[in-house]
Amino acid sequence: MTNLGWPQDDSPFHTGELAIQTRLGVQERMDRQGRRIIRDYLPDQHHEFFAQLSYILVGTVASDGQPWASILVGEPGFITSPDRGTLHIAAQPLFADPLHTTLTVGADISLLGIELHTRRRNRLNGTITDIQPEGFTVAVGQSFGNCPQYIQARQFDLQSFDAAAAKPVQALVMLGDAERALIAAADTFFIATAYQNASAGSASGVDVSHRGGKPGFVRIDDAQTLTIPDFSGNLHFNTFGNLELNPRAGLIFIDFDRGDLLYLSGTAEVIWDSPEIVVYEGAERLLRFCVNQGYRVEGSLPLTWSTPEFSPFLNDTGPWRHPE
Repeated sequence: MTNLGWPQDDSPFHTGELAIQTRLGVQERMDRQGRRIIRDYLPDQHHEFFAQLSYILVGTVASDGQPWASILVGEPGFITSPDRGTLHIAAQPLFADPLHTTLTVGADISLLGIELHTRRRNRLNGTITDIQPEGFTVAVGQSFGNCPQYIQARQFDLQSFDAAAAKPVQALVMLGDAERALIAAADTFFIATAYQNASAGSASGVDVSHRGGKPGFVRIDDAQTLTIPDFSGNLHFNTFGNLELNPRAGLIFIDFDRGDLLYLSGTAEVIWDSPEIVVYEGAERLLRFCVNQGYRVEGSLPLTWSTPEFSPFLNDTGPWRHPE
């Protein structure tokens, strides 16, 4: 079957994304590109890609409207697509993951299939249509691939695990020493955002995206505030388009050495024009995140990782510098 592009007359982007694209003078170009690469079904290569994954990042929204970023893990084949409009995930949330409360029938969901070792990633936004004892089913709303920029390549091994096995959990409303150390060493995190408006059609929903940089690229300003450089990307502005309309966001940091997971929720703003932007070499704008609450789950992720091979795209970036 020919991989046709976006079939609808309405844009595949919602008003927040369009506003940013227009502000930066790329809207017409992105409209052409979006209609070519964004689909309302899974093309064959995405069907095959998801089936070979052992982990997938997830974005959902809690009943109070707060987005959360999560991760699901399973043996290759735990993700299947019985047809081009459906994805089935046979996995249970890890202990204390927000998915335990956000997975409900009819809820919006975003999935980021990513292979860190190959730097491949494909995204899917859709709706949960069914929940079963072993997992859940998603109806595809949008499906598209992303470029490999800023991804640190890591090989992994999947360990045997019981998703329900209890782990030490630290609830927080501000960042303690352990959380600061994890973030300060991070070269990767994932962010969930949402714009939920029925009038926006399939352009509405949740998004979960990758962010990468040199270790220390996330600056810890104080016990509740993080500042993150944003580099040149695909110009879709899925994350920032959502934040244009809804400032809530959720982050997940992975401790690749210990297997700890740090889930953070709060609000975010984009800094478009400030002398502070030049303090991080290569940044085009900044993202400022304010923590409201979170959880650090110790030893939660049943994956072990190799030493990272840093993205060549990072050669022209960072680090943070003190203003002269």
